[in-house]
Amino acid sequence: MKFHSFLIKYGEIGIKGKNRYIFEDALVRQIRYALQGVDGEFLVHKCHGRVYVDCDGDYDFDETVESLQKVFGIVGICPVVRVPVAELEQLRKDVVAYVDEAYEEKNMTFKVDARRAKKSYPANSMEINCEVGEAILEAFPEMKVDVHKPELRINVEIREEVYIYSRIIPGPGGMPIGTNGSAMLLLSGGIDSPVAGYMVSKRGVELEATYFHAPPYTSERAKEKVVDLARLVSAYSGPIKLHVVNFTDIQLYIYEKCPHDELTIIMRRYMMKIAEHFAKKDGCLGLITGESIGQVASQTMQSLAATNAVCTLPVYRPLIGFDKKDIVEISEKINTYETSIQPFEDCCTIFVANDPVTKPNIERIEKSELNLAEKIDELMQTAIDTVEIIEVKQGE
Repeated sequence: MKFHSFLIKYGEIGIKGKNRYIFEDALVRQIRYALQGVDGEFLVHKCHGRVYVDCDGDYDFDETVESLQKVFGIVGICPVVRVPVAELEQLRKDVVAYVDEAYEEKNMTFKVDARRAKKSYPANSMEINCEVGEAILEAFPEMKVDVHKPELRINVEIREEVYIYSRIIPGPGGMPIGTNGSAMLLLSGGIDSPVAGYMVSKRGVELEATYFHAPPYTSERAKEKVVDLARLVSAYSGPIKLHVVNFTDIQLYIYEKCPHDELTIIMRRYMMKIAEHFAKKDGCLGLITGESIGQVASQTMQSLAATNAVCTLPVYRPLIGFDKKDIVEISEKINTYETSIQPFEDCCTIFVANDPVTKPNIERIEKSELNLAEKIDELMQTAIDTVEIIEVKQGE
């Protein structure tokens, strides 16, 4: 069956007040971005409180649906058949033809749900329901009407054309990107941080990212892996500005000057400081990490408190109460898992203590950091000044 349009159903946007148009416009922009790489010509537009994607000419149905399912703010995608507005008798024939072609198995209950947006149409919604329902029963005697819990709900909307649809393909939900500010994701090459970025962006937050590179201890391929992960996340979040920070000299200096059981905590504190610098510079409203309580030594409650102590921006941890199994399931769903498990070292896995502290005392950590006073500010400034910026977009 050839579908001519998609009706986009949205959830929370519908309960917004006078600023609802802001969310609808953001949704339209994100749909256009998502369809850029799809073969075909698409017209995305708003009409009477609805969002439509019109597909004139040939296009790939499956690829189009797959792209729309990555747009936050969409809760349902309805493939639509459009036919010219005609007399009621012709409308009956059009809907019967739709049911006949769309459903091979006819032994089911149904309900017709008409909506007359074009008020000049001679029949009202209730009359359309009755006439079309009668035509379906005459054409397919095995079908039965059930207005309370139908197996098939046939929607007929009378607009400038007649829109007929009955299938709702689930969307990802959430809020359109760009409606809730921006935040800086600390992106490693692991499983957790891409999922954390995905989950926060699902609430309408634009993403930037910071990755800490440690050549020659981490390879160029490790950096490419992180760029690949950012690209996979950008299919949902939109373009990501990735900051690649050379962290080698800072790590070596910490390794030289600080107690080895505190290495991970102190390194993470300086990562947070640098990421926050870029976040504030670009107007981000918070930091995002993929931490989960108790997953590793640096993610105990005490360790998280020690890491938080150096930040003035909020730190969002969407995975904080998740088991690893739950995180892996989401990473598989968003297609980042196979990339995340590629065996390349990142800077968090080198210079790791054999017996890292799990309940760090913040005062003791700050005292250990005094050993860094001679050079650490200079090293941080060098890392900031030499940052590499990569603009990451889906398909590029």
